[in-house]
Amino acid sequence: MSSTPIPAQFNDRRRQFIDRLTRRVVRVCGLAILLVMLLLFVWLLWVVVPLFSSPSIGSAQTIRLPVSTPSVALGMDTRQKWAWRIDRQGQGMFIPLDAQPPSVAFPLAAGEVSAVTSADNGSVLLHSASGLVLVQPQLTVSHDEPVWKFPLGDRPLAGSDANATVMSLSHADDRWLIAQGSAQQITLLRYAAGAAPEKFTLVVPDINQLLLSPDGKLLFGVAGNILRVWRIAPDGPVLRDTRTLTSAPHRIALLSGGSSLLLSDANGIAQWFDIASETGPHLQPIRQFAGAEDRGLLFSEAHRRVFATLSPAGELKLYASKQRGAILSRQLAANAENGAFSPQGDGLLLEHGGMLQHYKIDNPWPDISWRNLWQKVWYEHYPSPDYVWQSTSANDEYQGKFSLVPMVMGTLKAAGLAMLFATPLALAAAMYTAWFMAPGLRRWVKPAIEMMGALPSVVIGLIAGLWLAPLLADKLLGVLLLPLMLAGVLLLCSWASLKLPARWRRRLCDEGREIWILLPLMLLTGVFCLGLLPAIEHSLFGQGLADRFSSGYQQRNLLIAGVAMGFALVPLIFTLAEDAIFSVPASLGQGSLALGATQWQTLTRVVVPGASSGIFAALMIGFGRALGETMIVLMATGNTPVTEGGLLQGVRSLAANVAIEMPEAAAGSGHYRILFLSALVLLVFTLTVNTLAELIRQRLRRRYSQQEETL
Repeated sequence: MSSTPIPAQFNDRRRQFIDRLTRRVVRVCGLAILLVMLLLFVWLLWVVVPLFSSPSIGSAQTIRLPVSTPSVALGMDTRQKWAWRIDRQGQGMFIPLDAQPPSVAFPLAAGEVSAVTSADNGSVLLHSASGLVLVQPQLTVSHDEPVWKFPLGDRPLAGSDANATVMSLSHADDRWLIAQGSAQQITLLRYAAGAAPEKFTLVVPDINQLLLSPDGKLLFGVAGNILRVWRIAPDGPVLRDTRTLTSAPHRIALLSGGSSLLLSDANGIAQWFDIASETGPHLQPIRQFAGAEDRGLLFSEAHRRVFATLSPAGELKLYASKQRGAILSRQLAANAENGAFSPQGDGLLLEHGGMLQHYKIDNPWPDISWRNLWQKVWYEHYPSPDYVWQSTSANDEYQGKFSLVPMVMGTLKAAGLAMLFATPLALAAAMYTAWFMAPGLRRWVKPAIEMMGALPSVVIGLIAGLWLAPLLADKLLGVLLLPLMLAGVLLLCSWASLKLPARWRRRLCDEGREIWILLPLMLLTGVFCLGLLPAIEHSLFGQGLADRFSSGYQQRNLLIAGVAMGFALVPLIFTLAEDAIFSVPASLGQGSLALGATQWQTLTRVVVPGASSGIFAALMIGFGRALGETMIVLMATGNTPVTEGGLLQGVRSLAANVAIEMPEAAAGSGHYRILFLSALVLLVFTLTVNTLAELIRQRLRRRYSQQEETL
């Protein structure tokens, strides 16, 4: 080797300037990529974090009332501009919540009255010695001033029970259903504008609490420690359930929708709802709210499954139906006489001592918590707690079911099956192409396989959904046996080649000529599995394997997605692994062969360990591609968000879920933010897997680099 120094013209100032500029440009681009990733991560966090912010309640706005008579009904409008109240003397009044003077009291009923409200707090039933009067506060934007409306007339309703001690009211489809309970019986009255009332009587003694569902289809009654449920049919009520409780309940109330019953007793407040059985739905206790005690007021929101308790000492606790304990606890003024939520649950109105107190509440997503996203939740009418994803494009008043577990499991199952399909094929093809195949043939095969990676995933998904899925349904047994048959044929050919005379082995197997024997045999094996075997199966059993499944067979399933995604991953893994194997120094393989090792021994014990870091990187990149795959999973599976399910059941991945539901999610809603949380979970998971993979790759690289230096 010459010791002559490098000529000066190869180290001039222009080259040094270009080197410095290139180095700085590469550094800036790398930092820009890291900055973009960081900004993406921060933006996702900015969208997601409000989901888990704690509810809050603002300071009180106090309004002094012109009268001191306690109210029997209380409420406010959606915009929280007006409040309304009805006192025990039957006087109705509208109070502005912007410190303006209240309206003049309007007589709604004569004498001392009691009142019950409908589930949405939009209708009030007044009971006095003269009878029943139904009124509605009209607080819509179409009125300059709020007014009182009498939908069934301002005279006492006909057919009411003068001895009634308890009442309940429901309003649905311009029909009002009134339940009245006395010492001996329950009277049901059904009213409609312009029609004669219908009356039904039930002989049930000692009823002390009555409650109608908002749709008027169920009636709950409590007599001592006996809870009864009647189904209200068009021809009258029918007893459905009778439950004997451990103690007499203090109070019963319904959450929004009327499916969940709140029952408060000496043990606290519990949630009950119907569970389906062989004899129909029956009321069952579901959960006990931790720390919930009914010692004062108990009132619930009109459109969300949220309720509040307010003790005489002024301790306010807010609860949601899917949360175990209180989501908000706040000390307010003591001795409140009445209270009500705003229609949207973003305001609270309390009355005590001749004053109204108005609070603003910030509680946009009461049902969403980190626990509910990852643990089983018992939803209304479900037989048991479960992982459920059942979203809606409606607003946040609808109680969506947002469990991320089905999508995470679907992502892992689809990616794992795709890797199980692609890894053996890609690695075997890479090892054969890089080590055994003739160089002339390799120059054609390697670009051809790499060109497969140019196929768009939407095309692969379309082919899998429209062609492969029906084909696999008809030839399921052959498809399942095909990998085993191909492996068996290859092993049999390998064993047979060892039994051949050396002259024939050199003639048939040297210089890559064995592929011209293997390809026809593999083609014949495929024809047998996919053509002859299904025909034999149909002739013997009369139907295919898919039709014989007792649990049902879904044509678009996990197996279809795994095969299609595996096909998409093969070119990527093959290219990287083949380059890694081919880049191992030829001197290592030649030295091993010179020492007497066979080609297979040299490949498995020298070449593959030397290329292990590159092969591992290829597998991790393929796995990352499988985790983020969207269109193939979207088109090749049934998009069923289920946690359980086998190889022949549908799945839904995180990426496919975002693609499906993001266009329909209302911007800023809980559904919208949970979809962004799904993207954040996928990003964090991918970054974690890639980081661990890089650490392992660097360790393998150092280990085998040291071995190569030793050799």
